[in-house]
Amino acid sequence: MIRRLAQSRALLRRLAADSSGATLIEFAFVGPVLILMIMGLFDIAHTQYTASVLHGAMQKAGRDLTLENATSREANLDSRVRAQVATVMPNSATVTVEKLSHFDFSDIDQPEEILGDDPTGNTGNGVCEGSKNERYVDTNDNSRWDADRGRDGIGGARDAVIYTARVSYPRLFPMYGLAGLSQNITIEASTVLRNQPFDEQNDRITTERDCP
Repeated sequence: MIRRLAQSRALLRRLAADSSGATLIEFAFVGPVLILMIMGLFDIAHTQYTASVLHGAMQKAGRDLTLENATSREANLDSRVRAQVATVMPNSATVTVEKLSHFDFSDIDQPEEILGDDPTGNTGNGVCEGSKNERYVDTNDNSRWDADRGRDGIGGARDAVIYTARVSYPRLFPMYGLAGLSQNITIEASTVLRNQPFDEQNDRITTERDCP
């Protein structure tokens, strides 16, 4: 009985001193974190490279859009942007292009002006309210008040144009679930330009309409 107890203690001491298999257990803790970090670095690198390609394509297209014959080449320029971005994108990626023309650079990202019935004009609350007898200047001439006064398209001579491209695609590495990230990535690039020729611009639209 005593000898069996001594043998059992000796076995326990050998098991306690045995480190074989410890590496596998340690890797089970460290491995997922390491793999997640590696995939995350690749994902960040690909995103940065894609953004660089997109910005380069937009800058080239922006320079071409300033030329006088840009209207006839507009669709071709959009296709070139999509084709260049597609070289680093998965097949399921979507590319949307938007062009908004403005009378001047100061109009970019500005809402259409709201006019009140008081002598100071603008009400200041940023809401076009017909119940308060307010009116607005329909800068883009589309018969509705807009939070962005830009008009669709590249406009005419001397107009300021903001040219934007958005790319959305699923992540290349299956790490988004582990890191709590969204499955899709959206990248946006914009360029601002002024159309040529610079001395033949149409008059600014000042049509006033009633707020809805």
